[in-house]
Amino acid sequence: MRQVLLDCCGLDWSKISPAIFGSLFQSVMDEKARRNLGAHYTSEKNIMKVIKPLFLDELWDEFKKIDNRQKMQQFHNKLRALRFLDPACGCGNFLIIAYRELRLLEVQVVSYLLKDRLERRQAITDISIYFEVDVDQFYGIEYEEFPAQIAQVAMWLMDHQMNQLVSEAFGEYFVRLPLKKSATIINGNALRVEWQSLLGSDELRYNYILGNPPFLGSAYQNEEQKSDIAEIFKNIDSYGMLDYVTAWYIKAAQYLSLQHSGEDTGIRTKCAFVSTNSISQGEQAGILWSEMFHHYHVKIHFAHRTFKWSNEARGNAGVHVVIVGFANYDTAKKSLFEYEDIKAEPIEVAVKNINPYLIEGTDNFIKSISKPICNAPKMQSGSAARDGGFLILSNDEKTEICAKYPEAEKYFKRFISGDDFINDVVRWCIWFKDQNPTDVRNIAEFTNRFKRVKQFREQSSRAGTKKMSEFPYLFAEERQPEKDFLLIPKVSSESRKFIPIGYLSHDYIISDKTFVVPDTTPYHFGVITSTMHMTWMRYVCGRMKSDYSYSNTIVYNNFPWPENPTDKNIKAVEQAAQAVLDARGQFPGSSLAGLYDPNTMPPALTKAHQALDKAVDLCYRSNAFASETKRMEYLFELYDKYTSGLFAAEGKKKKTKTN
Repeated sequence: MRQVLLDCCGLDWSKISPAIFGSLFQSVMDEKARRNLGAHYTSEKNIMKVIKPLFLDELWDEFKKIDNRQKMQQFHNKLRALRFLDPACGCGNFLIIAYRELRLLEVQVVSYLLKDRLERRQAITDISIYFEVDVDQFYGIEYEEFPAQIAQVAMWLMDHQMNQLVSEAFGEYFVRLPLKKSATIINGNALRVEWQSLLGSDELRYNYILGNPPFLGSAYQNEEQKSDIAEIFKNIDSYGMLDYVTAWYIKAAQYLSLQHSGEDTGIRTKCAFVSTNSISQGEQAGILWSEMFHHYHVKIHFAHRTFKWSNEARGNAGVHVVIVGFANYDTAKKSLFEYEDIKAEPIEVAVKNINPYLIEGTDNFIKSISKPICNAPKMQSGSAARDGGFLILSNDEKTEICAKYPEAEKYFKRFISGDDFINDVVRWCIWFKDQNPTDVRNIAEFTNRFKRVKQFREQSSRAGTKKMSEFPYLFAEERQPEKDFLLIPKVSSESRKFIPIGYLSHDYIISDKTFVVPDTTPYHFGVITSTMHMTWMRYVCGRMKSDYSYSNTIVYNNFPWPENPTDKNIKAVEQAAQAVLDARGQFPGSSLAGLYDPNTMPPALTKAHQALDKAVDLCYRSNAFASETKRMEYLFELYDKYTSGLFAAEGKKKKTKTN
């Protein structure tokens, strides 16, 4: 310990960014406590992704256009008047880096203002009078006391470092001692605190609100956090499924609405938050952004699409995030930052509008609907056993019972869930539909299992499950197709380019962890299995942890099928779809998990999917799609057409083909 201390004392700490405190604090936090708080500290690299498009690029552009001393002095006054709030500040990383960048810009401003004196080498007796940007322009709210104190000190440390830089740049010693000003960092619950109260004056407004609110899914929220969500979303349906971070968006929108678009003060506040990408996917996107757009009239000004989270701390958060910048006024300049893959550097693309799914397009929301928007076969869930596991058996359990009671064989049917289907797991279920349960009174294993099912259902809080305790030999909800069908797993790994989908015989009993589509043709299989459908799925589906959580009411029912495919197009898709099935058949010993693993996908299957994608794309348009983003832009345009009434009107003249 002594040697480590001596080694630390030998370092030049003056050049180390105070932003390191956030990473250090995350490293020493108890893992459970960090998870409960949703605390993940942000690296400088990711902070810059927020502050550059939020304010820094704009300020530098304004600075570079200034051509006289009077305008530069006005710009300097503007810098001093800016106010910044991080309503989930942790150890203050966002505030620290934002302050540093503002001070670096101020150095250039002062250099311009003193240019004549510096060129004539006139002495500057007190350089401090020229530097006005200070820590008191920065505000933060932090739930935990210790990181709030760290943020306070770290802001002073950054101020000291910037003063040292000024001293070196201008050759005059500059230090702010004694400390007369400080950042306003309070210890409190940002969802219960009035953000304006930190300013202490109704005449002041924050220019920029930014930060990295807690990452907590609905399943991980404690009672206090659930109460916070309920208070913020009290007049909004289905808020219980929302991530904790969404409350910061609504709270920020509420703050924006108090300003009446800046008419009272001339200040227009802009906001930007780092968030889990779930806020731009599935039902969450519709619930959150419908409220943000319609009630608070928010517009998205810029966004970083999904990228992999990283910071310098141990216990680095393994999550995918987005950054969304917004305000309650529109702007002609909007930017999307795209990633060729989630670990690549972003590419900025100028766009006309950014929708809730962080795609260029109109502000439409994909809502849960009961029927497809196109003329497509209906998708439904499989059967729900709700049996405590007593009607479902492994292959060994089934073999053991049949060896003892050969007559039991006819009461077993192959049972399959999405996970079973993907991983080629063999399971069975006891299936008594259209059978007489009194015929098995002598099969002790059956009667014992039925007793346990009855007990399990009697203890259920669901009225329907309780009622089915009278029939312990039947599934609680039976939705078994009478015809052969397509099976789509409800959950699939995010690493797969394609969700494994396949045909099954109606003799298989399908669990409620899958979706089924009866009455299909190879054309339907081809389109659903294609990259076109998978791209749509990735953008609008929800997530189970980071895995895809497919939905019939969100993904499938809203999917824009090809508008007018020709018979030739349809036949080409059917042939390519069969080629995919044939390619799978070349590997009878491999599970779908193995075949669709991106690291082990056989070339024959890859080529078959490429041919299928080409055939499906031609059903939509003649020219190829350059990227996944272009696919989604096209699909959203088609979705708008199908749901705006235009498609319904045209439907009288020509019917959309999907088979």
